[in-house]
Amino acid sequence: MSVTTRHRWSITLAVCLIASFMVIQAVAVRRAQALPNDTYEELETFAKVLAIVQKNYVEPVSTKRLIDGAITGMLASLDPHSAYLTPDLYRDLEVETRGSFGGLGIEITIKNGTLTVVAPIEDTPAYRAGLKAGDQIIKINDDFTKDMSLTEAVKQMRGPKGSKIKLLLHRNGLPELFTVTMARDVIKIQSVKSKTLDGGYGYVRVTTFQESTNDTLEKAIDDFQSKDHGKVKGLVLDLRDNPGGLLNQAVKVSDDFLDGGLIVYTQGRQDNQQQKYFSHKKKGFDDYPMVVLVNGGSASASEIVAGALQDQKRAVIVGTQTFGKGSVQTILPLDDHSALRLTTARYYTPTGRSIQAVGITPDVDVEPPKATLASLQLQGAQINEGAEIHEADLPHHFKNGKDTSKSPDAKPGDQSAAPGDDRKGDAKADEQKGDGKDAKKAKGDDKKPKEEKDVQLDRAIEILKHWNTFKLQLAKGETQHEAAAESSTKPQ
Repeated sequence: MSVTTRHRWSITLAVCLIASFMVIQAVAVRRAQALPNDTYEELETFAKVLAIVQKNYVEPVSTKRLIDGAITGMLASLDPHSAYLTPDLYRDLEVETRGSFGGLGIEITIKNGTLTVVAPIEDTPAYRAGLKAGDQIIKINDDFTKDMSLTEAVKQMRGPKGSKIKLLLHRNGLPELFTVTMARDVIKIQSVKSKTLDGGYGYVRVTTFQESTNDTLEKAIDDFQSKDHGKVKGLVLDLRDNPGGLLNQAVKVSDDFLDGGLIVYTQGRQDNQQQKYFSHKKKGFDDYPMVVLVNGGSASASEIVAGALQDQKRAVIVGTQTFGKGSVQTILPLDDHSALRLTTARYYTPTGRSIQAVGITPDVDVEPPKATLASLQLQGAQINEGAEIHEADLPHHFKNGKDTSKSPDAKPGDQSAAPGDDRKGDAKADEQKGDGKDAKKAKGDDKKPKEEKDVQLDRAIEILKHWNTFKLQLAKGETQHEAAAESSTKPQ
């Protein structure tokens, strides 16, 4: 027998042993966990496919690569927010929640098979380069992104500080593709920014919910109080383009503004996924006037805060419909230092609303100015009408099937994801200015764009100035709003 023939026999034998081992493991798992027979049969099929691929594929391919690909595909088929995190991605996620990571500072998703910008994060390379919500990423350096997974896209965009990356983009409303070149940086996100507005009102912008968000926000509120004899005249909480973050931080932030009562509750299939989160009663609670700004980029944790403050009648919600991500993801570490990010529950506002694939409907709807084609070409920074992305646009999203007449104590049903049933997802648009330099160069126009008027913030200030009158008007229209909210949460 020749060396080549012996080598082929060795490969075949190894593949057969691997397949046999997987079948044996499947039997063991079935016995240990009482898996149904059809699960065992499908695992046998998977083992056979693995063996066939390893034996016949045009190039040698490792078992690990095939298994990782299978796990990635399996989780991606469930919903837009479940994912397999390799050891590198898992480490990146842990660092990111602490507010510092290397890369471009950009939120992305996949819409209609195309890698799409959800939002650039403020004060990052992507933001300064003028990237906008809805921009489609056609190429990363020389690699086309069609059918590229989010995991692979994130991996390509991450890199050491100072290293260059080139993106080929398509923007709705612009007739030509354009290229943006950026230098990666260490992204240190300042999740809370505050200032005093004209009239003495406080303004707090929360860009994302990280480990230190609540502590920083409380310091900002204390600062407002110290400037006005221990009182807050009125507050604007800006959650626009906030993609979410840590659930416990959303609960703590909500608690800062509430004097007791339910904040949010979750329902999943396991007992530990049935959770209720309450605010604390506070001595000398100051129920100062408060407006919350939201838009299509306000997602997940942002919607928890907005929903709690709206249901508790604590604040007036101003802006446009939020993203509609009403699911909870749990990080489940694995033995090899990788992890699963798995959707394990739905969350509900205090009155029992599920905002999944629907979003929070503002009390006062205020649309940002619509951009014209001319302004798009001049500024390279505006998004044409219809460019926002919402949860309902994402493939495999959970549909909203919650009966809002049920109370938080209602027994949860099976919340598992079925294909096509029911994304942190997240669209961002109206406050991201950027300088748009690279986009303008592509059009051959270096004129400086004019600063936009923030009509939503102006409306918030107007409401604070006429707070008592507005609260009375809102109370009169309350039943109409609640009826509209109930109608909007019917199954799609």
